[in-house]
Amino acid sequence: MTNRRDLFPPIEPYRRGTLRVDSRHTLFWEQSGEPRGVPALFLHGGPGAGATAVHRRFFDPEYWRIVIFDQRGAGRSTPVGELTDNSPAHLIADIERLRTALEIEKWLVFGGSWGSTLALHYAQTHPSRCIGLVLRGIFLCRREEVEWFLYGVRKVFPEAWRAFSGFLPEAERGDILEAYYRRLTDPNPRIHMPAARAWSLYEGACSTLLPNPETVSAFGEDRLALGLARIEAHFFSRHLFTGECDLIARIDRIRGLPGVIVQGRYDMVCPVRSADELARAWPEAKYVIVPDAGHSAMEPGIRAQLVLATEQMKQL
Repeated sequence: MTNRRDLFPPIEPYRRGTLRVDSRHTLFWEQSGEPRGVPALFLHGGPGAGATAVHRRFFDPEYWRIVIFDQRGAGRSTPVGELTDNSPAHLIADIERLRTALEIEKWLVFGGSWGSTLALHYAQTHPSRCIGLVLRGIFLCRREEVEWFLYGVRKVFPEAWRAFSGFLPEAERGDILEAYYRRLTDPNPRIHMPAARAWSLYEGACSTLLPNPETVSAFGEDRLALGLARIEAHFFSRHLFTGECDLIARIDRIRGLPGVIVQGRYDMVCPVRSADELARAWPEAKYVIVPDAGHSAMEPGIRAQLVLATEQMKQL
């Protein structure tokens, strides 16, 4: 069971639906795998990236009841890229609404990148609803991590950073986040869409250890780019996890839960320092550094370790 090293075969959902969470936002959700199985919730990254069919494949479909949803403003949820009433608190409430609507008592929570942020935040808010956590590419949503993404990555990916920063007039490059935010929130698609593509392509170009044109191309798709860039800029400028919200400061709330942390050694989007800090604060969790991987969940070593983690969680 625990020797499987790659994704499970493709499957189709047995049920899809939408959940109206307020007068503005409607969430898309799906279930696949075993309807009577142990529930597992997949939380996508970004924020704003949305989920895809491949995310079902981290879980054994004969064992897990796999629940996937697109967060506010992301993927197939509507309206895409919407920032009003879109905050970590709203997302936590949405997860609980979905859990209640699907009549689930507790579930395994799986999240990578921003999904790891949201998984930690959810588990610390509702620990009794969690069987355990599988986390990848740790992002603690702190200012220094955002500054690294906006400026530090140029030390490793100078070409990608030049394209990202060069989209802006030179006079505005001292505050890249605010300059992009103004464009991304402009109602004119001729202004916000080029900015969204530039932001999203930058992230895609930095996400893998080796160049991957397919990954970069996917990040350039209009709906993904708009949701990802607009919501990331929104959260990075207005919803950092500081003070009492700091995820490490609240770690005692989940020390009793089993967890697996999977981190690419050469992750340039969410560098290993955050995963290392989480692992030291939560020594009960299993910590796996993949020596030949970047950020993407589709890096061979990372996806193998994530599948191994969900297989090991069966033993609980």
